[in-house]
Amino acid sequence: MDAIGSRTVLITGVSRGLGRALALELANRGHNIIGCSRAQDALNSLHSQLSSSNPNHNHLFLNADVRLNSSVEELARTVMEKTGVPDIIVNNAGTINKNNKIWEVPPEEFDSVLDTNVKGTANVLRHFVPLMIAAKKQGIIVNISSGWGRSGAALVAPYCASKWAIEGLSRSVAKELPEGMAIVALNPGVINTDMLASCFGTSAALYQAPEAWALKAATMILNLTSADNGASLTV
Repeated sequence: MDAIGSRTVLITGVSRGLGRALALELANRGHNIIGCSRAQDALNSLHSQLSSSNPNHNHLFLNADVRLNSSVEELARTVMEKTGVPDIIVNNAGTINKNNKIWEVPPEEFDSVLDTNVKGTANVLRHFVPLMIAAKKQGIIVNISSGWGRSGAALVAPYCASKWAIEGLSRSVAKELPEGMAIVALNPGVINTDMLASCFGTSAALYQAPEAWALKAATMILNLTSADNGASLTV
């Protein structure tokens, strides 16, 4: 257990990659996890793994599509019924386009990237921030950004656009939150995930694994305070 005490942490996109690694690391430190994803089999697997290793904790895993406002509305309702307001929210759910020049990216693929990465984050904020405010939570919100949300790169323009949007969204919402809360944009660095492999191919294996990243990220996230509101951070 961390010295700061047990927290309840909501993580979107928890079925694989950074989300899964972060959920496992935080749970192993004694924190309660609320995870959501569209992949029910992966949710079941993660729940089973955490139930066996953390039998005294009441983790909650729910099927939700952050792209849909109605799905996130239902997620918030279920979370309130079963666990109450989370202390920390990590907006991690994300996707990337296949490497292509912008004029060769199919419109439905462009929409999918923006709907997941930007609208998905906004949907979570829409339904959970008012709950945090009403509960007078010293709430922390972490929006997963990218180095490509602070620079440009060929062939991934939709993804870059979405992460630049996350940076701007985070800074703007920081000015709207009440005192005591914080929202930050967090660049995880370059990590060997399925998303990286879609861009880098086999060379993605040269970069650190999600599990190694989660060790550092968990410590950083747990130590965020209201003084960090509006910050653009890097693990």
